[in-house]
Amino acid sequence: MNLRTRLWLVGGLALLGLIGLGMALQLFNQLVWQLSTVLPYGLVGPVVFVVFAGAALFLIQLAWPWLRAGMANRSAKGPTAAPEAPENRREAAQQNLAAIDQTLERVRDAVEREALRQERARMQAELERGDLVIVLFGTGSAGKTSLIRALLKQLVGEVNAAMGSTSKTERYRLRLKGLQRGVWLVDTPGILEGGAGGENREQLAREQASRADLLLLVVDGDLRAAEMEVFEALAALGKRLMLVLNKCDLRGEQEEQRLLSLLRERTRGTIAPDDVIPASAAPQTIPMPGSLPLQPKPEVEALLRRIASVLHADGEELIADNLLLQCLQLGEASRSLLAKQRRSDAEIIVDRYMWIGAGVLAVTPLPGIDLLGAAAVNAQMVVEIARVYGISLSRQSAQDLALSVGRTLAGLGLIKGGVSLISAALTLNLPALLLSRAIQAVSAAWLTRVAGLSFITYFERDQDWGDGGIQNVVQQHYDLGRREGALRRFLAVAFNRVVQPLQEKDRQLPPRPPKA
Repeated sequence: MNLRTRLWLVGGLALLGLIGLGMALQLFNQLVWQLSTVLPYGLVGPVVFVVFAGAALFLIQLAWPWLRAGMANRSAKGPTAAPEAPENRREAAQQNLAAIDQTLERVRDAVEREALRQERARMQAELERGDLVIVLFGTGSAGKTSLIRALLKQLVGEVNAAMGSTSKTERYRLRLKGLQRGVWLVDTPGILEGGAGGENREQLAREQASRADLLLLVVDGDLRAAEMEVFEALAALGKRLMLVLNKCDLRGEQEEQRLLSLLRERTRGTIAPDDVIPASAAPQTIPMPGSLPLQPKPEVEALLRRIASVLHADGEELIADNLLLQCLQLGEASRSLLAKQRRSDAEIIVDRYMWIGAGVLAVTPLPGIDLLGAAAVNAQMVVEIARVYGISLSRQSAQDLALSVGRTLAGLGLIKGGVSLISAALTLNLPALLLSRAIQAVSAAWLTRVAGLSFITYFERDQDWGDGGIQNVVQQHYDLGRREGALRRFLAVAFNRVVQPLQEKDRQLPPRPPKA
């Protein structure tokens, strides 16, 4: 509305207000004059007051239902108080857990709800824990377990338990000087191993990685293609990541520096150069003529210093980042579960309305196929789908939305195309009249399904058709529905829901003559 139109509107409203005020004053004067002729002067004022007060109360009582409804709508649609911004990542994680609780209340599947509830309880325990978690990754030959053993011996002395190749997750708790929190070293099964067992162990290792505060990827040489994929996958988790070049005792100093430079170049932009660290967890023995072989001590001091430096400087941030990341992932999982449930409920609504429409057309066929008004455009279906997604839609808005989809179906030629598609698919030996009614009813059901699925997409996208607009969404569902498998499944149901009842009703009709 432009400025000129607004001025004309304001002027018109002001003129109507003046006219109304003049009429009210004239009415008042006439009432006072008439009362003054029949009442004493002292009673005119009170009587006028009682008359106008009674009229006002009557009007208020008459309009109260509409006023109350209007206030309720404004209250429902009014802006809600924005939640307070979290002061830190820990508070943000707690807010996410509270949001997950609200989502869980709407999940009906008991098994899935309980699984999410258990994961949420674990997250709450993680939120309250005080220890840092370091998870080690590596192939079976990289010396990952030996590295943990060397770190433990360096920190706590002799390790009594025998440590060999790891087939399951092992956890070791230790303390670092000057660090108030405890530290867990988690040894995971080797990655990149063949067979179903290897895949299962690798999946277990990746699950542990998602819960880590700090990740160590242990290699014994240059990053191979498969190891590079693992490195990129770990970096994509958003966790602090270090790369440990183990078995440095097997190569000379020049070769070690060359490999370190190469690894730092390969990981540039992903991790800091200082986070690529050499180590020798289990140095080979050195033969000594005339005496026992010499066993060198593990060289893990550089790695230990780097871990201690990172945990002292960024330990709190690492914990907070990890907790927030896990909470966000859990929240996404719960929302995905709720979205799956909503879609299932919405598809049930579409299924109900498409067969209702088909039944109506089967019983009372139209002179022409008017699917635009009979099936594809169904405002009540839109209202019910919107309610599934927590949206209160007025009848008029639902009608407008349904009409838009119906016009799109017609404008793209999909109504005519759908009827032709169903006609070609219904190759049944039925009387001509029965076949015509079956085609009309089944076509209505099929196009109603296309429209209903389009509505679902619209609400799944927060009442947005997307970049391609309504035409793209409708065309997409039309194309998906006409695929051989989808169409075959639909026709199988349609035969039982529409065609068979028509056959039973019209058994007195002669069979359709076979084609020559």
